[in-house]
Amino acid sequence: MIMRTVRNRPATTQQELVNDLQAAGTKVTRKTIGNTLRRNGLKSCSARKVPLLKKAHVEARLKYANDHLKDAQSDWEKVLWSDETKIELFGLNSTRHVWRKKNAAYDPRNTVPTVKHGGGNIMFWGCFSAKGTGLLHRITGKMDGAMYRAVLRDNLLPSARKLKMGRGWVFQHDNDPKHTAKATKEWLKKNHIKGSNTFYSHCTSCRIRIYCIRQLKK
Repeated sequence: MIMRTVRNRPATTQQELVNDLQAAGTKVTRKTIGNTLRRNGLKSCSARKVPLLKKAHVEARLKYANDHLKDAQSDWEKVLWSDETKIELFGLNSTRHVWRKKNAAYDPRNTVPTVKHGGGNIMFWGCFSAKGTGLLHRITGKMDGAMYRAVLRDNLLPSARKLKMGRGWVFQHDNDPKHTAKATKEWLKKNHIKGSNTFYSHCTSCRIRIYCIRQLKK
């Protein structure tokens, strides 16, 4: 019963298992349950947080990956990725634990779906390439198209110079309306920047979030 319950519901706690067994007429301790699970190769781990993706998102990402499998490393070194991300300083940000085996961290049953802008109260814009991280800019107030272009003017171009992107580099941002606006496209063209909104990975936002947290801890 213990293993069957945990396989179906990895987030089940030891106390919940104790209660379930007690209701079925079997008295065991939490220690006994923990030992049983560990003998079967399971351990209590923090559930990995993953983006909440719809089927269409998954299919689009898989197609992009397949289309670019043979791209040379030098092609990716010419890409400068950027995104905005929110950092949650207060509020609920609890850790959920699951019982799982060593290589099952990203089994959907062992993860916690997240949304991109869920409850944070400080927003940053950041960018990075294969050569390192660019500038990090704190955004105050609600960002509109004009503010976004100002952020690019003051941070994107200096970041490209800092990272020595050279000629022919590609600016990769997502398809947010501010990013795809006609005025933004014209700004990129005026500054001789090749922009792309064809694909975007949640991992970009995650990496910028990690960068932000490291900077905040300094």
